[in-house]
Amino acid sequence: MEEKIGIIKEKFASAAIEELTGVIELYQSDLRSGVQKEIEKAYKKIEALEKEKRRTDALWKYERKYASYSHICGIDEVGRGPLAGPVVAGAVILPKHCDILYINDSKKLSEKKREELYDIIMEKAVSVGIGYASPERIDEINILQATYEAMRDAISNLSVSPDILLNDAVTIPAVNCKQVPIIKGDAKSISIGAASIIAKVTRDRLMVEYDNVFPEYGFASNKGYGASVHIEALKKYGPTPIHRRSFIKNFL
Repeated sequence: MEEKIGIIKEKFASAAIEELTGVIELYQSDLRSGVQKEIEKAYKKIEALEKEKRRTDALWKYERKYASYSHICGIDEVGRGPLAGPVVAGAVILPKHCDILYINDSKKLSEKKREELYDIIMEKAVSVGIGYASPERIDEINILQATYEAMRDAISNLSVSPDILLNDAVTIPAVNCKQVPIIKGDAKSISIGAASIIAKVTRDRLMVEYDNVFPEYGFASNKGYGASVHIEALKKYGPTPIHRRSFIKNFL
């Protein structure tokens, strides 16, 4: 008696990706269209995983280039453009042989995927440091200098001292460590990509908390950027304590 297609579908659905080849072999000779569709879907999953492994392997280019350094640290920031909230920097040192997949520029990932990767990075990283520059500090010393300050703060919060920094585009002043600025580094270096995810998730969570305090501005959805609902609330209610005064002059 032939096995019901529904049961076979369930076996494919519940199989881990590493087990799919074995399930395919088990049902390869079953020519029913429903079974063959499941086999085709399984092959696509395997192919997608292999493609992701190749993409991730390419992200280790700079880490391989500087492999002689013991602790390679990726640095990135989030929040230079918003009208409200801090700028947040992430610093991440990954193990030399790390198997995390799907790391990318945080802006290219869904919120769900960022949240998943945040937990994985926090679990597997050698060390993670997070730094902040407040809206007041941004107004005081300008956004670029505040970004550098947040980055230095993130480095100082690492539990392990880095030997080399891979930075997203910038060279950080007043840091006594070799630095390698990489244009669009969050999409080219696994360490910088990881740092961008840590910074993004940290800042997004913070802005959701601020939304509970200042619900009129839509911070949970716009994260402090200049969305129309944010601008309208700013004109109607005025600035909150987390607004950057130097950024909102044109709206008041």
